[in-house]
Amino acid sequence: MKAILFVGHGSRDPEGNEQIRQFIDKLTPELETNIIYETCFLEFEQPNIAKGIDTCVAKGATSVALIPLMLLPAGHSKIHIPHEIDEAKQKYPHVAFTYGKPIGIHYEAVEICKSRILETGECKEDEEEGPAVILLGRGGSDPDANSDLFKITRLLWEKLRVPIIETAFIGVTSPSLEEAVEKTVRLGAKKVIILPYFLFTGVLIKRLEKMTVQFQAAYPGISFSLAEYFGFHPKLKTVIKDRVEEALQGEVYMNCDTCQYRFEAMEHIDHHHHHDHDHDHSHHHEEGIKVEAVK
Repeated sequence: MKAILFVGHGSRDPEGNEQIRQFIDKLTPELETNIIYETCFLEFEQPNIAKGIDTCVAKGATSVALIPLMLLPAGHSKIHIPHEIDEAKQKYPHVAFTYGKPIGIHYEAVEICKSRILETGECKEDEEEGPAVILLGRGGSDPDANSDLFKITRLLWEKLRVPIIETAFIGVTSPSLEEAVEKTVRLGAKKVIILPYFLFTGVLIKRLEKMTVQFQAAYPGISFSLAEYFGFHPKLKTVIKDRVEEALQGEVYMNCDTCQYRFEAMEHIDHHHHHDHDHDHSHHHEEGIKVEAVK
């Protein structure tokens, strides 16, 4: 019996966790039948990954595919979830584990961003005097994930052709949102749309609402709009269905070419890339990039 275990990040805000559950409840009727579907969370919410795997096995799963409901491949998807899979493989040696990809750079992800911008009513496609757009990510210590947001920004510009489009991050790395706002104003923007590249609501979205009001006060004469966050848009179902199908078919590919862990770990290579790092977990890639299961 096959099982799909969806892994949400988890939020301190119960509303964000409920959004994940509601999205999965709407998605599973459209997926293949005769498969066990469960949802778990990386942090801040129960069940955690270990309990999610336990539930799948208790229901008779002989194979479990974990699908991370995360926007970009960063520390959690590269390190923490594989670590949990390693633990589960020792506990359940008779169960096959497959690890799917995060949402990542996907055609529909860019389409979702475009629709969120157009929903504000402040932007029309190919508008010469259009607004500046700031695509705002969480930011992290993984250059691979940060660079993915820049790529998505470029792909979004190709669809919208707004005069100014910038990438910014809410924390850890730069440019910050404040820096991006200042830059767009210096470049002459009269309208600025901030698009949060977040999957669920939470404390950051609520903080952004306050920051938008502050920007409006700090830059009189310039209009600021906060677009709806990326969220569980109907088009996201297409992306997750793709990720589920890849995992079930054993056709999951990870981008190793710009992964810092791979290059830092070269001296430890045996059959698999493996090394310890500051999260005290381990990072794995199958040789040849194709990942059928994390070992």
